[in-house]
Parts: sequence; structure tokens; C-alpha cells
Amino acid sequence: MHPTQTITTALRAIARHTRKGEDRQTAAVAFRQELISTYVAKKGSNLSVFSATPDPPASGGTARGVTAPGPAADTLTDRDGPSSTGSLRSAIIVNPARVRDFLERRQAIESSLAAAGWPAPAWFETTPEDTGTGQARQAVADGAELVFVCGGDGTVRSVIAGLIGTDAALAVIPAGTGNLLATNLGLPDDPAAGVQLAVERGRRSLDVGEVGGEVFAVMAGMGFDAAMMRDASSKLKARFGPAAYVLSAVKHLRDRPMRAVIRIDDDPPVTRRLKSVLVGNVGRLQGGIKLLPDAQPDSGQMDVALLAPRTLWHWFTLASAVLLRRERVPRMQILRGAKISIVSDRTQPRELDGDVIAPGRDLSVVVRPGAIVLCVAQPDRSPDLTTGAP
Repeated sequence: MHPTQTITTALRAIARHTRKGEDRQTAAVAFRQELISTYVAKKGSNLSVFSATPDPPASGGTARGVTAPGPAADTLTDRDGPSSTGSLRSAIIVNPARVRDFLERRQAIESSLAAAGWPAPAWFETTPEDTGTGQARQAVADGAELVFVCGGDGTVRSVIAGLIGTDAALAVIPAGTGNLLATNLGLPDDPAAGVQLAVERGRRSLDVGEVGGEVFAVMAGMGFDAAMMRDASSKLKARFGPAAYVLSAVKHLRDRPMRAVIRIDDDPPVTRRLKSVLVGNVGRLQGGIKLLPDAQPDSGQMDVALLAPRTLWHWFTLASAVLLRRERVPRMQILRGAKISIVSDRTQPRELDGDVIAPGRDLSVVVRPGAIVLCVAQPDRSPDLTTGAP
């Protein structure tokens, strides 16, 4: 579960605790993906306007198989060579801790690629020591032009780090608990539909944020949300599931706020007393809840949410305004920029796309515009890709 999702869950619980017995409208929105049923085989006839698709390799010969290091990986060769219809060499990076139906997913992915006339992919598994970055770099080095990642936002973040600076496109097949990048861009959960989307060659250049050499694609945070992630122990999560984050959040509701100095681009610095700071590349939480309604992942800027509730009532009013999609959210200010610096008066917990990183006094974000090319729905199927594919 991504920290932004857990914030919403926690706020809902606070609201129920504050006003027991009151029936409130919920803002959960169920997204349903329609499966893409046809494949356009003519080369170049379905390229997206968002970015150019790399030209396929020249015909003739047999491509090298993309080989993953270690005993967990398979070595699969390009049996047919590059297709005259524009097929690409691909690799699949899987987080085995998140993918519980691995054999079914593998069969669906390989069958869909074969049906489209694409060569067999290579398979990589992440490990606790290398959560996707090394596998992505190896895949590209061995000739992959399209890299699928099957996992949650943390796995996607690691794979993105390995693909930045390459010509390979990224295709996300969600398999984790958060999957906020996939949710915001309308990417299908079904593996076969995810493959079909990739072979139809809709592409979009995506910004990423960089914090101390690490990257993120969804949100970065400092303060309350990171503390909530940090203190939800594995034992607690195994016993209570997502409710573990609510239990973790409760003990931080009355934490002393930080005094933070915020600098956005070349604007004069401002000082605020805050419980939490979120820097978002995208704006929607689980269930379609819009925390940052104007965030766009290809704008060259990111939105900054400054959260300053001090009491349970403040939390309740903030939660209600977010859930009901009110234009003004009390105790929350939104800023925007390409270079963002938040410096606290004391050390704070920090997170990137739900992964807790080393605590620190600052959260300094530099936006890297168009750093990654992502497979998305064709524009005629989803004119506004930030609202989800049809």
C-alpha cells in the first residue's frame, strides 16, 4: 500500500472516530478496464502522438536472448528474429514477493506476445538485494527494447531507475497493493490487456523526481506519511493487512509538527508548521480520490501538498474535503515547481513511492522531464490519460 493510500485510510478512520454514527458519502470510484480486442499489425499505423516509437531492428539474424543474472532467471532466445510487422525484443521483470499467480501471468503474457507475432521475452526476478534496477540495466544491455515490470509501485520505481537514459520503453503490469502509477494512467490489471496495450505502441514520456540520487514516479513524502509507513511492522501487516497502517497512523496523529522552510524554484522561501509534505507527480489516490487534482506527470513540474492539521477535528475536515472533492481543502496548501526544497528543523522520516528511505532534515526534489517512456493507451481511446483509459 502506498503512503498516500494509507493517509486516506487513516483519515477515514479518524473521521469515523470523531463523528461516530454519522453516515458520510464515500468517494471511492471503481475503475474498470475494457480489454483491447484487436491488434493493428501494420507498422507505424498506430503510433501515439506522445512520443516516437523506436524503429525496430533490421531483419535478419537471431537476436541475443536477454539473460538475467543468477539462478532465478530464464534464458530465452529470440526464436523468430525481429518481425517485419515491427515487433520488439522484450523482457519481463517480476517481483516474486508480489506476484502470487506467476505461472498464470507468465502464460498469459507469453501467449499474448506470440499472438501479436512478437518474439519470446526473457524473464527476470527481483531479489531483496536488487529490487529491479540491475535487472532492467541487464535487459537493455542484452537487447531488450521494451521492458515489462510486474509488481507494485516500489518495483516500478526500481525498474525506472535502470531504464533512465536508455531508449527502452516501460510497460507496467500491476501486481502490488498500491499501483498508483497504473491507476493514475489507466493501465489495465489484466496481463493480456497490458501486453495488447504495449504492442499497440501508445507511448507517453513521463517525468520523474530525483531525491539524493534516487528516483520516484508517483509521490515522495516527509513527516506523518513516512512515519506511518515506517512503523507498520511486518508482523502487524501480516496480522491486520492494510489496517496496520491505520493503527500506525493513530499513534502519530498528535506528533509535534515540524517547522519547515519551503523553496520552490526561484520563489522566495516560506516557513510553515507542518505535519507532512507530499510531492506528487500524479494526483489520484486509490479509489479515484484526487489529492492533487491538477498534477500532470509530463508537465515538467510537480505539485507539493503541505499538510498542517493540529487536532483530530482538523484531520476530519481535511479528510472530508478531500473525499468530497471540494475545491478548497482546509489545512492543506498546494504549490508547484520543478525544483523543490523542504528543510525541517529536525530529522524526519522520508519515503519515495512507498519505500521508506533514510531519515533526514530535508526533502529536495529535482524534476527530470520526460525521463522515461511509458506504454499507455492510444490517444483515441483515452484523450486525457491522467483520468484513466476507458
